[in-house]
Amino acid sequence: MGKEVIRLAEGGALDASSKEGMELLRHSTSHLMAEAMSELFPGIQFTIGPATDDGFFYDVDYERQLTPEDLEKIENKMREIKGRKEKIERKELSRSEAVGIFEKLGQHYKVLIINELPDGEIISAYTQGNFIDLCTGPHVASTGEIRAFKLMRLAGAYWKGDSKNKMLQRVYGTAFPSQKELEAYLHRLEEAKKRDHRKLGQELDLFSIQDLGGGGLIFWHPAGARIRETIENYLRQMHRKAGYEYVYSPHVADLELWKTSGHCDFYADRMYPPMEIEGRKFQLKPMNCPFHILMYKGGIRSYRELPYRWAEFGTVYRREQSGELHGLMRVRGFTQDDAHIFCRPDQIESEIQGVLDLTLDVLRTFGFHEYEVALSTRPPDAVGSPDIWERATAALRAALESRKLAFTVKEGEGAFYGPKIDIDIKDAIGRTWQCSTVQLDFNLPERFEMEYVGDDNRRHRPIMIHRALMGSMERFFGVLVEHYAGAFPAWLAPEQVRIITITPAQEAYAHTVLHHLRDSGIRAEADLRNEKLGFKVREAQLAKVPYALVVGEKEAAEGKVAPRKRGGQNLPAVPLADFARQIQEEIAERRI
Repeated sequence: MGKEVIRLAEGGALDASSKEGMELLRHSTSHLMAEAMSELFPGIQFTIGPATDDGFFYDVDYERQLTPEDLEKIENKMREIKGRKEKIERKELSRSEAVGIFEKLGQHYKVLIINELPDGEIISAYTQGNFIDLCTGPHVASTGEIRAFKLMRLAGAYWKGDSKNKMLQRVYGTAFPSQKELEAYLHRLEEAKKRDHRKLGQELDLFSIQDLGGGGLIFWHPAGARIRETIENYLRQMHRKAGYEYVYSPHVADLELWKTSGHCDFYADRMYPPMEIEGRKFQLKPMNCPFHILMYKGGIRSYRELPYRWAEFGTVYRREQSGELHGLMRVRGFTQDDAHIFCRPDQIESEIQGVLDLTLDVLRTFGFHEYEVALSTRPPDAVGSPDIWERATAALRAALESRKLAFTVKEGEGAFYGPKIDIDIKDAIGRTWQCSTVQLDFNLPERFEMEYVGDDNRRHRPIMIHRALMGSMERFFGVLVEHYAGAFPAWLAPEQVRIITITPAQEAYAHTVLHHLRDSGIRAEADLRNEKLGFKVREAQLAKVPYALVVGEKEAAEGKVAPRKRGGQNLPAVPLADFARQIQEEIAERRI
């Protein structure tokens, strides 16, 4: 099957499904939308209309509020203009010509944009039919080249993103090379709504965010806390197996620590104001790394002792604006599955290999098998010598290649303090989530004058590796909720088994079953209410409990249980001890 190509206004063609093709297609569709709005709503003002990762938007200023009904009208007009197959042409203009054109059209925001362009910059505009728009391009050759599109929603947006400026109306849409791809995307959006961790978190009573708690701070309810405890216990086991030691550090430290680390210079807008106690200023920690450095500096370190691998479930605090908060995904206080490795330069590659092995083992255990991996290299403002950057980047690359991980290289996009590897995971409906990161750091060892004694009996700087497998417990938990749509595998489920009696006569036997399962390490509850069996089974399914054990007169007499899977599959009745062993094996093997 051949590639879907789109012809360009500038000449040539492009694969419509490529990253560049999708961006061009979506940006051209935003112009199609603007032309439609200009015909439907005389006097409407246009500002900017860029493509985004999954669509496009245009910010407009109009005398009245646009409505969902207007979106339908705009879509219909867009289809009409698409059918006209209007030729799209690029024009280069002088500043005075551009200002004159857009002043005549009454497009005052465009005039402001033109006047802010640097002297000598090429000013270009694109025409299609009677419509003209200021744009650097490129664009498709005609409106007929635009394929499948859908207008999604309306929102507010300040001009230039500044709350001091006028509030505009933002019209969101999306576009794809084919109707089939558009329908698949819309299906994913509907599926994402069903999986929304905020909705499921409330329905399954996993967590809450309380206004009186400050907002952006997570309250873990018993069910959510059981899952978190299971995750943490598993991670501790895996880390100790990989040679890590666990540490604990305070939640606050003297402000001078954060000055030494550079956080006060580079991160102040994300830190809470310091608190003063007896004339001394203390700061809530935004990161854990300076604490681990202080531990390292607690004694003289030899090259023979390295590497140190120190892990911590460290809770940190970031001053996020209320508009930035989003359920578990963006919060003000969160716990990182943080670790820092202090090693010699010659140990970098082997340590990164170990981190990659641990990361992939953990991610696979949670059911993630598809990844997007990126290696980010030295930026212009880097600290550390070019030689150490080259050695470190080569070590990261070699580690990735040794593990046969496909990766892209992001030239110049490393942190100023060192190169890094980012691993993004794909969930059950194909969405990508930023997850694991491995970063080398040449800056903090220098700032804190960290040292070890080498085999030459001289002082040397260690390399510091920052790494988090999940990023944060809160965000990863939110991803897990959406990945499984709340139906966690048995090893993770907060309630693994629910015992359901048919009549009150089985209550005593239900207690026997309950105690046996709990003594076997299984998270079990019993529903002894005098309700209809179908109602109680349905409630267990809605609570997404992996197994319901129905016990009636026959099961009680024979010492058996009748398991029913959460999907509705009835299993043969088995002796209680056999069922307990079976589910113990499922949990121990962490089956997905």
